[in-house]
Amino acid sequence: MAGNWVLCRSCCRSILLSSCLMLLLASSPCIFTTFSQSISGQQLGFSDTLTVSSLRYPQTRVKPYDLRYIRVELPPWFSSVSIALVSDVDVDAGSKAISSKSTTPILCLRDGSPPLPDVLNSSLIELGPLSSAAFEKIQGSQNVDCFLMQKNLTLMVTNEQVPPGVWYLGVFNGIGPTRTQSKMIVRSSDYSFSANISVDGCMTSTIWGQYCNQTMYPLSCSLFDHHSRAASLSNVDFTTSQSVISCGDSGISCHGVDEQKVYSLDVMDLPEQLTITARNVSVNSNDNVNVSSIPLMCYARHGAMPSVALHDYSSDLNKAPLVINSPNLGRWFFAIVPTNPGAMRNETRICYSVTGQVFECPSGKAGFNCTFERHALETVIRKDSIPFESYFLPVSGPVSSESVNFPLEPLSDKFSRTVETKNLWTYFLLNVPRGAAGGNIHIHITSKTKINYEIYAKVGGSPSLESWDYYYANATSNSNSSMFFMLYDSSEQKVDFYILYVKEGIWTFGLRHSDISTSNTSSDQTLMSVSVERCPKKCSSHGECKVALDASGLTSYSFCSCDRTHGGFDCGIEIVSHEGHVRQSIALIASNAAAVFPAIWALRQKAFAEWVLFTSSGISSGLYHACDVGTWCALSYNVLQFMDFWLSFMAVASTFVYLATIDEVFKRTIHTVVAILTALMAITKATRPSNIVLVIAIGTLALFVGWLIEFSTNFRSFAFPSTYWWNTDNRWQTMRRWCDNLIKTVLRRFRWGFLVAGFVALAMAATSWKLESSESYWMWHSLWHVTIYISSFFFLCAKAKATTSSEDEAPADVNYTLTRQDSFTRREG
Repeated sequence: MAGNWVLCRSCCRSILLSSCLMLLLASSPCIFTTFSQSISGQQLGFSDTLTVSSLRYPQTRVKPYDLRYIRVELPPWFSSVSIALVSDVDVDAGSKAISSKSTTPILCLRDGSPPLPDVLNSSLIELGPLSSAAFEKIQGSQNVDCFLMQKNLTLMVTNEQVPPGVWYLGVFNGIGPTRTQSKMIVRSSDYSFSANISVDGCMTSTIWGQYCNQTMYPLSCSLFDHHSRAASLSNVDFTTSQSVISCGDSGISCHGVDEQKVYSLDVMDLPEQLTITARNVSVNSNDNVNVSSIPLMCYARHGAMPSVALHDYSSDLNKAPLVINSPNLGRWFFAIVPTNPGAMRNETRICYSVTGQVFECPSGKAGFNCTFERHALETVIRKDSIPFESYFLPVSGPVSSESVNFPLEPLSDKFSRTVETKNLWTYFLLNVPRGAAGGNIHIHITSKTKINYEIYAKVGGSPSLESWDYYYANATSNSNSSMFFMLYDSSEQKVDFYILYVKEGIWTFGLRHSDISTSNTSSDQTLMSVSVERCPKKCSSHGECKVALDASGLTSYSFCSCDRTHGGFDCGIEIVSHEGHVRQSIALIASNAAAVFPAIWALRQKAFAEWVLFTSSGISSGLYHACDVGTWCALSYNVLQFMDFWLSFMAVASTFVYLATIDEVFKRTIHTVVAILTALMAITKATRPSNIVLVIAIGTLALFVGWLIEFSTNFRSFAFPSTYWWNTDNRWQTMRRWCDNLIKTVLRRFRWGFLVAGFVALAMAATSWKLESSESYWMWHSLWHVTIYISSFFFLCAKAKATTSSEDEAPADVNYTLTRQDSFTRREG
């Protein structure tokens, strides 16, 4: 990739820029969503930058306990990345009154792999507003930080703050063990967000900085033999055939005091040592200055520009070379700054030449003096498995492709006995492919006697006692304090741990022999297996492993969907105890027996449709909750959920329809319309909180339509002569009498004691529905079952038996009055 960019930089001087960019894209993998070829005049003239990628994440709804990952790739030549995020959250970033992080919208960041805040202790997470300075604090695969989701977030991060590579933004709607717990109903609110991420890059590989206005000097390298470089190190005794790559800057560099000059060096393999040396140091000044007294400070940093405050290594090159043991792969930056130890004039210039040396071991060798064995592990894809699930076996050795285990003794007994017996190492290399950052490395070691190995892991470099990412020595000395290291078993004969959501790239595992004198290499005692798995421990047999893609579609990550009694990233946390589970199961299932009351009353009144509805609703609800709590599933979960919600909606709405006294033909029509509407609600968003309000509204509307039909039918039965409408006194008198009869009819139609009791029970049901939460769902929902069925029973009992309507007598009285008036008129004529 670097060679392609240099080629593009040279061709851009003579040919059209867009054609050159097309050449770059054609010769390199497509890692960006879009590539912009439009460059502004300011970019061409002042900053010499261009937009290399732009990712637009559209408006997305995040449900409670849901998450979204956004992958941001920063190429080696990037200059800055701009992030603009807009959401509709109503949480104030400056407020400290956060009730629970399990229901709070949160934004998390991690370098190299997706963040997994569920493994964190949420009580230790300090939430606040996100700023660009936060990126500097979370560099490294083990670091992750979370912040409150903000309504409007705009920030820019430069290549002086973060190194190139892959960054992940995780958008969560609540974190903690309960996020993966199976829930029948969720009372938390969802929110929506959208994001725009733009990455700018420098047009040439020798410039750096936010505006690409800082010059960087690459150190050109060439391969030397081991004899010529052996004399260059006085403090290391190399006894094996190693290679050295010598790098340097052409010519002599001169600059003033407190002025820095930046050099870069690309480490392409896994070297054992990297040194930076300053030679021919001199002072260009008329003053008599002792050159050795001038500190020539060198600050080194991997992947990003170093500074006095932010660097990985430092040394005074005027006293000793800068030595980096087991450097990581990638680009290293070295900032050399002469400092003024005394009253030196500002025009004084310090001159020197820089050389770098990279020492590499031959193939199959590693460690100090290249004494130890290094084995490459090949990837074996698991059959019928989730994507990226695989195990690793040595390329050469006594292993079988049919087994996931391989013996360690035949691979680790070829040591030089001149080395200290308690500091012997065996190294294994494996590659986590692109897109598999959401997987987990599983290490499993068993022994017939006692395990005499310590395990050290590092990504992008060789581990040692001084430099490692994760390690395991024994049950009390390991990386268990790390949020991404999970130790499941530790004994003298067995070690079992996971490294969660690993970073893409080359991983090196170093096995340090703690006591080789006690090991017996005559037989294979220790077996080791290395694999990449999607869900740790297969979700502890308490959930289902699911796989999803991030926003760009370039990373596949896995997560566990746990049952009702467990939660956590591996479903290993018991949220509900066995006794509590039994209690909750009985309450949720047995409370549906309250459906017997309205069902029996409907059967006694020969309301067979209502009887079937209430009976079916109680049975389906009991079966649904029995399946949900894990007791027994008569049908599939989705079918039972649909039947429960649909029949419950129908039972509530049918209660209102039953209260209307209309012909059966109209009731069948209303029932059909209600069935269609409630079925649509149950099949689309059955668990949304607003459904209960919609169902009551539908039932009330059906009752109103029934009364309207009844009123219109009785109104049409009145036979009013034409002269009736011209007699004002008789008309108002008749209408008053008709209204009085209507009120009396309504009062006689209902048993008001049952009606009031029904509204009280309905209010209790609404209260229990409102108080439901993830923790107390079983209690309040069981009370909901009882109160909603009892309210239906009271409403059914509130309907009085049908009697002769007083409205039917009104027309006879009206006709009689009109007939008398008409006869008087004829007599007078």
